[in-house]
Amino acid sequence: MDTPLILVIATRNRNKTKEIRDLLKDFPITIKNLDDFGPIPEVEEDGETFDENAYKKSSFTARVLGVPALADDSGLCVEALDGAPGVLSARYAGENATDQENCALLLENLKGEKNRNASFKCVISLAVPTGAALTYEGSCDGIILDKPQGFNGFGYDPLFFFPAFGKTFAQLGMEEKSHASHRGKALREFRAEFEKIIKWIDLQMPVVEKFPCKE
Repeated sequence: MDTPLILVIATRNRNKTKEIRDLLKDFPITIKNLDDFGPIPEVEEDGETFDENAYKKSSFTARVLGVPALADDSGLCVEALDGAPGVLSARYAGENATDQENCALLLENLKGEKNRNASFKCVISLAVPTGAALTYEGSCDGIILDKPQGFNGFGYDPLFFFPAFGKTFAQLGMEEKSHASHRGKALREFRAEFEKIIKWIDLQMPVVEKFPCKE
């Protein structure tokens, strides 16, 4: 590419931005997030799937800013609840629900249920201003406990028991969780193909036409 590649992470979450910057530190790329730009309208995450919501965020951001954009959507899918809370994971107990409120509602809905199988799912979407996009997915299987354990992480981590480590996600360190988690798996797949992704972006980005000055 003639100019350095800029990739915008469609988030204001500093930890998520830091994680992706660290992941792609060996590549010739500048990582920015929404805090590096002026006010941008919020995207309504009203899709029925993680894929739809991730693409809505990445494609909207790419169109508005005119550069490639990366977004993810993720959540918890519980087998006995037909996949709920799913795309509503962050607002399961209401639009402004806290993690504690969401966990409490999940436990209430699973009261007396023997099937506690669940999985965390993540979809990453990389879009360019023309609308074209690439998608990467990751998932992690576990079991929902009947009470929280651990103080790390966020969301449903204290309830999500990961059998391979014998701990909940809230009992894992950051490195352990990144190795096992749905988002970590999706990001590693993304990183593994990043040389090809750079070439794909170069082909997909619109060419800026140059016109000679006329006196």
